[in-house]
Amino acid sequence: MIYLDHAATTPVDPEVADAMMPYLREEYGNPSGKYYCQATHAKDAVEQARAHVADLIGAKPEEIIFTAGATESTNFIIKGYLDYQKYYGDGRNQVITSNAEHKATLHVCHFLNGDIYSNSDPSTSLFSGNSKVDRGFSALFLPVDQYAAVSPEQVEHAFTPQTALVSLIYVNNEVGTINNVCAVGRMCREHDVRFHVDATQAVGKIPVSTDDISCDFMSFSAHKLYGPKGIGCAYLRSDGYGIPPITALLHGGEQEYGFRAGTLAVHNIVGFGKAAEIAKRRMTEDQQHAEDMDAYFLQGLSSISDLKLINPTESRMKGIFSILVERENFNNERFIRRISDEAAISTGSACSAGEPSHVIEAIGQREHVHRILRVSLGRSTTRGDIDAFLNLLK
Repeated sequence: MIYLDHAATTPVDPEVADAMMPYLREEYGNPSGKYYCQATHAKDAVEQARAHVADLIGAKPEEIIFTAGATESTNFIIKGYLDYQKYYGDGRNQVITSNAEHKATLHVCHFLNGDIYSNSDPSTSLFSGNSKVDRGFSALFLPVDQYAAVSPEQVEHAFTPQTALVSLIYVNNEVGTINNVCAVGRMCREHDVRFHVDATQAVGKIPVSTDDISCDFMSFSAHKLYGPKGIGCAYLRSDGYGIPPITALLHGGEQEYGFRAGTLAVHNIVGFGKAAEIAKRRMTEDQQHAEDMDAYFLQGLSSISDLKLINPTESRMKGIFSILVERENFNNERFIRRISDEAAISTGSACSAGEPSHVIEAIGQREHVHRILRVSLGRSTTRGDIDAFLNLLK
């Protein structure tokens, strides 16, 4: 099997798996327990992992809150910050985002905007005859350009006195476009607006610094950087008094500084920490490999007629390709099903399986949505893998 769907998930690094195993067998203590060795060992392991994750993005360990993944982190940050600001802060209640975000961001913002209550049936309201409810918040969805990018100027022009938060994706998970988050971050600082970055497709692939971005919040997942599934983190920027107030996501115990109640999944946290440590250690090597494989794949694509790269610019993350097959009789779902025993690729986000891509629609390619493939390379991708896939594509 040729695996070319690393933007959906990555295999667990053997080093990561080895680090996790003791916390599934011998070191099974609850880190919230007291005094006995299993509890203290678990707590120490969690804090060591927190330090590794923080180091990967240039943060302080106490600014990292472990969650079940980037989707949960994004929900926590957007809902939590807006709720606190509206009811306990200065009253601002608006979030600005784009219409090409990951669905974790889009659906949270549509929920706050009163448009939906469910992911599975967003068109249905609980209240007959009323398709929109007033939750006390508003969301503005900015259009994107032909590559799914948002310009900093767009963001600045969209600010209103009620704008509390901007939430943007760093690297688009379908077309690979890199947003200019550093410029947006500086702009948000100038206007006293908080900035959340969905860095899921960036962290572990390129150097990411919370200070360079000037972001207040960040979310990402372990399984995108060769760690386990079911674990991610929310970065919350601290000030001289610690982390500023934000409404908790899960109410209950005081785990994760009181922001997320519930017993910690120590084995997953340890795996996340080890994956972050490896990513930091291998950053230069992995970037060079990504550049080499990217160039080799592009060279191979150029030899096949009727193929077009959705984003051919330098703003694309190396290793993520959105490819338009310019043949009327081509259907991406049928093609993927046909080669499924030999190669793993996708039509877009793994969170949009079976649905037309909202990102492709947002960039004006709606009529071509059934002819677009997403191919994403990874740490283990070889030239042989690429050659074999290109032969299937031919």
